[in-house]
Amino acid sequence: MPFAGRKNIDMAMRDWITKDFSWKLASLIVAAVIWHIVHTGMGQEPVIENPRAAINTVTFTNLPVLIISPADGEGKLEVKPKIVTVTVSGASQSLDDLKPGQIHPVINLTGIVAANDMRKHVDVYTPAGVTLVRADPPEVSVTILPPAEKKP
Repeated sequence: MPFAGRKNIDMAMRDWITKDFSWKLASLIVAAVIWHIVHTGMGQEPVIENPRAAINTVTFTNLPVLIISPADGEGKLEVKPKIVTVTVSGASQSLDDLKPGQIHPVINLTGIVAANDMRKHVDVYTPAGVTLVRADPPEVSVTILPPAEKKP
């Protein structure tokens, strides 16, 4: 009877393969398709367009420095230099219609009553889609003399 055990194993093996054969075949096909999709997609290098290819820079010269100061400031105010050169970057569509009046170099003197040769950083405000590259000079010299005493 040693062959009877072998026969049972053969029957079990045959049942294991043939039972629900259509489901097993469908699963094998789906697995092969997924494997193919993953491996063909993974084997290729991703295509990345150069993001800087469409980015340009534009330089605006002789832009006046705008001063933010309190309304009651009556002292003499002197800013050197009064103009700056600003370089901006952005997509060519954003820069094509950009006008110098849309770039605002600003210094904020709010809260400063008197100063002698104080260095203030020039903040540059640009429209959406336009990025500041540099302002030249990046700082200006500010002198504020206190208001003269009024005589009665």
